Formats: sequence, C-alpha cells, structure tokens
Amino acid sequence: MAAKKKTSTAKSTRGRKQDRARVAGGQDYEVRYEAKKSGRSASAVKKAVKKVGNGRKKVERKLAR
Repeated sequence: MAAKKKTSTAKSTRGRKQDRARVAGGQDYEVRYEAKKSGRSASAVKKAVKKVGNGRKKVERKLAR
C-alpha cells in the first residue's frame, strides 16, 4: 500500500508584506488605487513607476512632487 502524502493547506502571509510594498504598473487596479490615493492620473502613476521603479514609497514620493 502506498503511503499518503500530507499537503499543507495553511495559507502563508509570507509574501503579502512584500507585495504591498510594490506597485504593479501593469495591473490596472493597482494603478487606479494609487492614482486615487495620490490625486494624480493613472498615466502619472505609470510614468512614476517607470521612472523610479515599483517600490511603493518611491512612487508615492515621486507623485507628491
């Protein structure tokens, strides 16, 4: 008889903190969220992501200028 493998079904929060620290410029919902939060246009958010990278703090600083 073959031994059964146990698989973990517990959800990990390991990647969530890292994910929240980034702005995915290709994801419309993230761009819209950041645009609404900063009061800028979606294209301004995309330009900021291209200019300074996808770090949320850097993008927010760039948009605040």
